[in-house]
Amino acid sequence: MNYAAPSWLKGGHMQTIYPAKMIKQPGIAYRRVRWETPDGDFIDLDHVDGEGPLVVLFHGLEGSSQSHYSLSLMHAVKGHGWNGVVVHFRGCSGEPNLLPRAYHSGDHEEIDWILRRLREENAGRKIHAAGVSLGGNALLKWLGESGEKAREVIDAAAAVSAPIDVAASGNALGRGFNSAYTREFMKTLREKILDKLEVHPGIVDRNALLAAKNLREFDDVYTAPIHGFRDTDDYWERASSRRGLASIRVRTLILNAKNDPFLPAKSLPAMEDVSDSVTLEFPDEGGHVGFVSGAFPGNLDWMPQRLLDFYSTR
Repeated sequence: MNYAAPSWLKGGHMQTIYPAKMIKQPGIAYRRVRWETPDGDFIDLDHVDGEGPLVVLFHGLEGSSQSHYSLSLMHAVKGHGWNGVVVHFRGCSGEPNLLPRAYHSGDHEEIDWILRRLREENAGRKIHAAGVSLGGNALLKWLGESGEKAREVIDAAAAVSAPIDVAASGNALGRGFNSAYTREFMKTLREKILDKLEVHPGIVDRNALLAAKNLREFDDVYTAPIHGFRDTDDYWERASSRRGLASIRVRTLILNAKNDPFLPAKSLPAMEDVSDSVTLEFPDEGGHVGFVSGAFPGNLDWMPQRLLDFYSTR
């Protein structure tokens, strides 16, 4: 590992949010494509066109192609002359999706449909998948569920700051300093579901939704029942990718900082928890999808370059 956090960031959770607000991000001219889903909904995919391999990015909770990690990775992809695409989960591209359902941490069936369609559209081209935070867990969940079959679809994968133990992550987000992140997530999540209630009356209890104070309560009111889970505990257990890491057969990098406030270091997997196809990298510093390097105010170049180096290694 060649990552070293600047001294002005060491030891603080501010690594998680400071870079996105202070570090200037490159502008990306995306080409947007809309797909109709098999169940009558839609998703939007933002493309960066080039030659060579295709890098597919699945964003985190309430993320998009404009998230700092999306811009930094797609900028690096473009710099290599490769193709890139940021897949928006339902309702995250700036336009509400059509159905009551949205997306969730274990949405591996959606990942499967998306990646297989991209494989059909990119015959003969290498495809590398990346997932950040929630998208990283969903990607790892798909890799574990698919086993050998995933090798028919992609050539390599990387998960960054993935909450592989969704319960541990959800509980961590409900405590202490992390409640600041929770409030930000809750604001946009609640607004989206309130809008859905205007189109789909009665899908959830409006009063319970308004009363939800954290992700556990929000998932109990909306995410779990809408997506076929009994309750939050059932959702968090079944959506976690950790138990399937030993079944992964695609060359995969799992990159998590030990000081990631979204996932306690004790919840990180050990070598005995994963298959021989998985590479574990747990730098001491980096926060949650931070990995800042360079002189003040730093840059976000290290993580994208690490992923592209990993994809290029045979």
